[in-house]
Amino acid sequence: MSVGSKDLAPAQLDGFDNERLVEELRKAKEELFNLRFQSATGQLESHGRLRVVKRDIARIYTVMRERELGIRPDVVVSAPVEKASKKADKEAKKASKKADETEEIAK
Repeated sequence: MSVGSKDLAPAQLDGFDNERLVEELRKAKEELFNLRFQSATGQLESHGRLRVVKRDIARIYTVMRERELGIRPDVVVSAPVEKASKKADKEAKKASKKADETEEIAK
């Protein structure tokens, strides 16, 4: 079993799109910076967390590089697009219904 945070398991990283991977990488690098700062000032309580965060960063970089090389397939996020189009359809229906009501009142 690999050491690391449970949120960034390799199986879960496969489900992230590239933007989410970049965001997770930014968070991990920020956490690593804070942990190193705490270590330098003597305030770090868990030295093992440094190793965990470094491995998370390496895991994210690996997934990103494998996608670049075509080893791992890119994740296509279609669910939010469908929700957005459904929402747009509902709004269009409401607008046309209001327009119909307005025309009936005008008559």
